Amino acid sequence: MDLLRFFGRRLGRLLLTVFIISTLVFFVIRVIPGDPALVIAGMDASPETVQSIRVKLGTDKPMIVQYLSWLSSIIRFDFGNTMISGEPVAKLILERFPLTLTLALLGISIGILIAVPLGVLSAVKRWSFWDYFGLVFSQLGMAIPSFWLGIILLLIFAVKIPIFPLFGSETPAHYVLPAFSLGFARAAVILRLARASMVEELSKEYIITARAKGLTERMVKYKHALKNALLPVITITGIELGYMLGGAIIIEQVFALPGLGRLFLFGIYQRDFPLIQGGVVFVAIIFSLINFLADILYSIVNPKIRFE
Repeated sequence: MDLLRFFGRRLGRLLLTVFIISTLVFFVIRVIPGDPALVIAGMDASPETVQSIRVKLGTDKPMIVQYLSWLSSIIRFDFGNTMISGEPVAKLILERFPLTLTLALLGISIGILIAVPLGVLSAVKRWSFWDYFGLVFSQLGMAIPSFWLGIILLLIFAVKIPIFPLFGSETPAHYVLPAFSLGFARAAVILRLARASMVEELSKEYIITARAKGLTERMVKYKHALKNALLPVITITGIELGYMLGGAIIIEQVFALPGLGRLFLFGIYQRDFPLIQGGVVFVAIIFSLINFLADILYSIVNPKIRFE
């Protein structure tokens, strides 16, 4: 029952978040740039042209009617049709999303594989070479932008030393450089948390008790302390995966990958408002869903969180 109540609260928070974001996107698109039809048509367009675009967008109706229609469409996962091709926005997003999701999952996997072992090693061997190496690595990861790292990797490993292909998405080799570019920065964040969490766990009383009982140092560190130290990493991994979906938009442009990033940038360049607002809401839904799943997983691993 506690898990079901926790699940219900988190699900309610997820739905509320999506509702608020959808509402903000609806009004921001219509208020900040002014009349969307006028922005699309241009200042020199005739009144007839502007009015025809308003009819196509549905902005000729009263604002409350537009808003209720927008919410109804979101519930049905219908973001309208693009202004350029007339295709359903949801269809285009779902066609491009698998590539972006694959890239984000590969990136977060690389980040975890680098960060968790190095973070734990830094905590266990504090102020040693490995600890200083981890600190330097985390500083570099936080300081170097993903897109800049991606360009450098392209120049080195696709141009100077042609180990990996330059552009495209046909083979697994096409994903190596962009995934590493994404995972490098995320590894820095996860590494810092893993190290801090492990250091904190090693200073707690149950660790002192375990040592007093005669358990080996290896068992104390890598069985008891590590198990609890990894709990915060679950939460931060979910958050970082959500951020990585946003970061993939820029990386996809650098590596010419036909994912959501290039689709949304095309929508911005073409002033395709249905595509822009549909893309923003979709990314917000996915980000909220990832955090929701991370919360559920955390509550299963650590039941105490359900009672807090």
